[in-house]
Amino acid sequence: MAEHIGERIQKFRLKQEMSLSELAEKADVAKSYLSNVERNIQGNPSIQFIEKVACALNVTIPMLLFEDQPAEPLLDPEWSLLVQEAIDSGISKQEFKEFLEFQKWKQGQGRNAEWK
Repeated sequence: MAEHIGERIQKFRLKQEMSLSELAEKADVAKSYLSNVERNIQGNPSIQFIEKVACALNVTIPMLLFEDQPAEPLLDPEWSLLVQEAIDSGISKQEFKEFLEFQKWKQGQGRNAEWK
């Protein structure tokens, strides 16, 4: 029998030793709704709900939606929060890429100064 999304959410939550209340708070979703999803009472959560829960669990959306995805988080929780903060502040992908390029350039300048 195929695992439903609620079972996968619960599996990731328990693996991270997170309570239902903690996940609901971290994802900014109603605890009762989250509980209903986990118990498959509510079987068709919105993409916004899935996005919030995936971010709070530090997993990808496909990891929650599909059984055959790797179970390892992509980022540690601190990096995940930093990325979410950048997104929430309105930084575009292009602005973020430009920032990274500037940082690489600055690091290169420091190395060049050492050789002079």
